[in-house]
Amino acid sequence: MTTIPGFVRDTIRLPDVDLSVQQAGSGAPLILLHGYPQNGMCWARVAPDLARDFHVIIPDLRGYGQSAAPPDDAGHTTYSKRRMAQDIVDLMDHMGLRKSNILGHDRGARVSYRLALDHPARVDRLGIIEIVPTGDFWAAWTADLAMAAYHWTFLAQPAPLPERMIGADPVAYLDHTLAAWTLDHTLNALPPESLDSYRAQIRDPARIHAMCADYRAGATTDRRLDRESRAAGARIAAPVCYLWGEHGFPARTGDPLGIWRRWADDVQGGPCRSGHFVQEENPQAVLDLLVPFFRGA
Repeated sequence: MTTIPGFVRDTIRLPDVDLSVQQAGSGAPLILLHGYPQNGMCWARVAPDLARDFHVIIPDLRGYGQSAAPPDDAGHTTYSKRRMAQDIVDLMDHMGLRKSNILGHDRGARVSYRLALDHPARVDRLGIIEIVPTGDFWAAWTADLAMAAYHWTFLAQPAPLPERMIGADPVAYLDHTLAAWTLDHTLNALPPESLDSYRAQIRDPARIHAMCADYRAGATTDRRLDRESRAAGARIAAPVCYLWGEHGFPARTGDPLGIWRRWADDVQGGPCRSGHFVQEENPQAVLDLLVPFFRGA
């Protein structure tokens, strides 16, 4: 199994799923949650530096990397961000952590803010990279954004349509997706070992299904949960630090920082020069902004 240098990987059995988890460092806990179509290896360019200050914990989310990939259910709750956030709470319980700092990118950031809403007492500080909340992103769609983020509707189509189409040439699909979302439209920013792990993952039909299930949940359950949270006046209690790429998806929504300020009272952050994969394309921007923020905890 590919592991970030200096980290140790273990499979941890939790009440609802087995997660593959990398760890290194000491100090305040900092859980890093990856996005699509990646896994915990996406943190390889920042994790060793973060481990100088923190106990860094990097799970592969359910369905991704080396973690278990259960089949979806008819209601698309198996890969809802509420269920995936509960996985992280269960992981914290297993490790004896009352609270943790959380940093998420892409789908992992969606798990992160749902965790902060559903389990506010478990989050010290919340870092968000390269998303706006699910309901707000759907509401912001224009023709241009729909073309750029076509995967939101494609992956959410009923099974097995997207699974079969991706499965016809999975590595070509992956490489196209990754390159299309970087600033220079190449794979050059992605560490070779990380890229190898993404390619191994996409070759597994169970993980292709899990990734599609993730987006089916996003189009249904997650969107409903966001509406319910907003209607109930729920707000994120933890301080939030938000970083997005000047050429990523949130930049197309108009005022991404303003969107987050509708969800939390304490929000700071800004853009950096990057495409979607900020921690790989501009790792120094991640460290410069987020290390001082998490040290403040």
